[in-house]
Amino acid sequence: MASRLEIPIQEVQRRLSLDNPWWRAGGGIDPEEACWPRRAYFPPFCRLALDTRVRRAVVLIGPRRVGKTVMLKHFVQRLLDEGVPGVRILFASLDTPLYSGRSLEGLVRTFTEQHMHPAGQQLWVIFDEVQYLKDWEVHLKSLVDTYPNIRFIASGSAAAALRMKSRESGAGRFTEFILPPLTFAEYLSFAGRDELVNEREDEAAGNSRYLAADIAALNEEFINYLNYGGFPEAVMNPAVRENPSRFLRQDIIDKVLLKDLPSLYGISDTQELNRFFNVLAFNTGDELGLEALSKHSNISKQRLAEYLEYLEAAFLIRRVHRVDENALRLQRARTFKVYLTNPSVRAALFGFVRGDDEAMGNLAETAVWSQWLHDTAISQSLHYARWKSGRQILEVDIVSIDPRTQKPRFAVEIKWSDRIPGQLQELRGLRELAAKHPLARQPLVTTRSYTGSAEVDGMTVEFSPVALHCYTIARNLLRSKS
Repeated sequence: MASRLEIPIQEVQRRLSLDNPWWRAGGGIDPEEACWPRRAYFPPFCRLALDTRVRRAVVLIGPRRVGKTVMLKHFVQRLLDEGVPGVRILFASLDTPLYSGRSLEGLVRTFTEQHMHPAGQQLWVIFDEVQYLKDWEVHLKSLVDTYPNIRFIASGSAAAALRMKSRESGAGRFTEFILPPLTFAEYLSFAGRDELVNEREDEAAGNSRYLAADIAALNEEFINYLNYGGFPEAVMNPAVRENPSRFLRQDIIDKVLLKDLPSLYGISDTQELNRFFNVLAFNTGDELGLEALSKHSNISKQRLAEYLEYLEAAFLIRRVHRVDENALRLQRARTFKVYLTNPSVRAALFGFVRGDDEAMGNLAETAVWSQWLHDTAISQSLHYARWKSGRQILEVDIVSIDPRTQKPRFAVEIKWSDRIPGQLQELRGLRELAAKHPLARQPLVTTRSYTGSAEVDGMTVEFSPVALHCYTIARNLLRSKS
């Protein structure tokens, strides 16, 4: 007999019907969400989710506000378009208060009983925001084993917790799919500004080259991308775009720093973690060291190392390690660079930047790194180089190390300025590295708007606008995933 205080099952059924409008004849997903552009990751996600030959649940993982829920709704529409009856699809967001205290299996039983689905019928069950259920990974693994004819898909924004628990308890039963923030190429597509870049086939190289149709307009959109373009909701919704701090800070920062990470790792001083992240976000792209950070923050080096690990697991930051002029990792490196995985987080915390702001150099560098982070294998091969030559400290912003030969493949110096093509002596670090190691590609220096090349010490150095470079990286990586 149910308690008088328990939410009646009829109320749960009513809410499920409300959240699944495709159960009604002619119903579909929300028209506004249906009109949103599809993420470039949508085709590979669909291929994975639609492949029911292997009995596994798909766990969609990513930072907050990168479009996971909308992509799941687009997947529902894909099923409907392919002829799957709407009553065979359940979508349940576990942050809904009416579902509080109910198990995943209880929701599945309510769904199957409500529609009188016979045993063995192919069904689709999607649990959004699964991190709100305690021990979700144990329950989901049990469902995968118990219901072989149901394809289970789960998603959540507590990225660190989801990833750790899916690997600990879901071995052999879960397949992870990571959804990162928007690339610059995706941003232009969402914003309807694809015409700013032209694609041309390079027959000699056997690939495509991208040219800016209007570099001033492209740079304007690049600055918009830095300010809010990593978040699909901000691109598509003018109210969010005008005030990202108000709409995005609570979900992206506060819930992760004050709730997700403390609950997962037992962090007692959440304000300390928040202050530390603010320092990292403000100084994205800078070289840092635990010694200096400890003195600045009055936090022990051990705790700082733990915070860095937690923030990286939550997809908020990425640490990049240093190599020397011989392209060798330092055994006892005391410094490293920290980049936001989404440059728009800085604007959400500290306000919009303009093209001439001092922070633009570091944010341009952060944007380039954030494009590479969309490919785990490639991003892990990227480092920065820094070494002492005489009395001068030389540096190269990006050096790609071939994992087989441990030799540099390409090198990039990232600038948000058109001054460097006229001051080639400032490229000493890049010149020395390229002279010492034969590179597979010509050294590249990004600029604000200048495109061209120059001969330096018998080698050709290419120059390309950083916005176009970000677009090129993103398009090439996303093309490989489509």
